Amino acid sequence: MGQTVTYQRPDGQSVQAYLAEPASPRGAPGVVVIQEWWGLNDQIRGVADRYAKQGYRALVPDLYRGKSTVEAAEAEHLMGNLDFGDAAGQDVRGAVQFLKAGGSAKVGVTGFCMGGALTLLAAVNVPEVDAAVVFYGYPPLEYVDASRIKAPLMGHWALHDVPFPIAGVDALEGKLQAAKVGYEFHRYDAQHAFFNETQVGEKKLLPVIEYEPAAAQLAWQRTLGFFERHLR
Repeated sequence: MGQTVTYQRPDGQSVQAYLAEPASPRGAPGVVVIQEWWGLNDQIRGVADRYAKQGYRALVPDLYRGKSTVEAAEAEHLMGNLDFGDAAGQDVRGAVQFLKAGGSAKVGVTGFCMGGALTLLAAVNVPEVDAAVVFYGYPPLEYVDASRIKAPLMGHWALHDVPFPIAGVDALEGKLQAAKVGYEFHRYDAQHAFFNETQVGEKKLLPVIEYEPAAAQLAWQRTLGFFERHLR
């Protein structure tokens, strides 16, 4: 369904990405999908494909420039070497601009884990974003200038999240309320990465992550409704 494309960042550098398009791409709204810390893998391509089936043009930027991994230590290394400000302000902004230039009047951003943190940073730093949906990830909160978030925001959080504790979500919510940001947060009785269908039983890449089908399905339906309201 998808293909590899290259787009330009605002600074002129080129980025490769996975683009999944719907049956009728002309004028379809866009969604930038941001990877977990594992990289641009088949699972995140599959998320883009699901958006395409729902009528969206979905673009996954290759933030690690061709690298991906199933090893937690290497994922931590790759994520540690990523300049989050550059990734949000250049890679993600360029992806949003690419989709708009290709005919999408409105473009949302969504991401998971590390990608969730980048989604929040994009909501702060990318003025072209029309809606943002965060899945269980947030940056250090001093980097979230909530007064600059103009797009509607949705968040899906796991009550038993070890990498991104729910106390941080409560603190983030306080910042959003103080800045009068339009947002809706949902909390699930689940662990980190509950939306990732590959993280089951013995296939799990870390003990603190677990796919939770009911939570994943509810979060997906809520996300589709949210993007339907704000992007179409």
